Amino acid sequence: MTPDERVPPPTTGDERETLRAYLDYHRATLARKCAGLTDDELRRRSMPPSALSLLGLVRHLAEVERAWFRRVFEDNGLPLVWSDRTDFQAAYDASASTRAEAFTAWEAEVAHSRRVEGAAASLDTTGLQPRWEQRVSLRMALVHVLLEYARHNGHADLLREGIDGEVGA
Repeated sequence: MTPDERVPPPTTGDERETLRAYLDYHRATLARKCAGLTDDELRRRSMPPSALSLLGLVRHLAEVERAWFRRVFEDNGLPLVWSDRTDFQAAYDASASTRAEAFTAWEAEVAHSRRVEGAAASLDTTGLQPRWEQRVSLRMALVHVLLEYARHNGHADLLREGIDGEVGA
């Protein structure tokens, strides 16, 4: 595994700083799990019939970033990256994808999410979650996205170990 260059979350800090740091830590964990692998390795599926792969996770989390920051707080009608029908499962099919394509989209969405979060006056800022047709706070969006990463980084652990035996954080 590559050297661990992730910045650990703080052991003290205010709520926003803590949420932001944990989310960034999990984003870095996903990138770390994919480091040093070829496109073919990144596309390797977990087990039939699942389409789950590391590259599929990167694509899916790009969709999650877009759905919870750009769509909620800026443009409710913005299509997802890989689906115009709000089909989050479509991103998992990375059979024709490349590291460059998936990571370019994911990194762009992460950068945009950081701008949206940074521009909000407080964690109580609300936006419309178009799938639920309900207003949600930035706090809720940050927690939801953080939980998505934590869940999927567990999948990434198993996928990486199945590819080359690498284990660890």
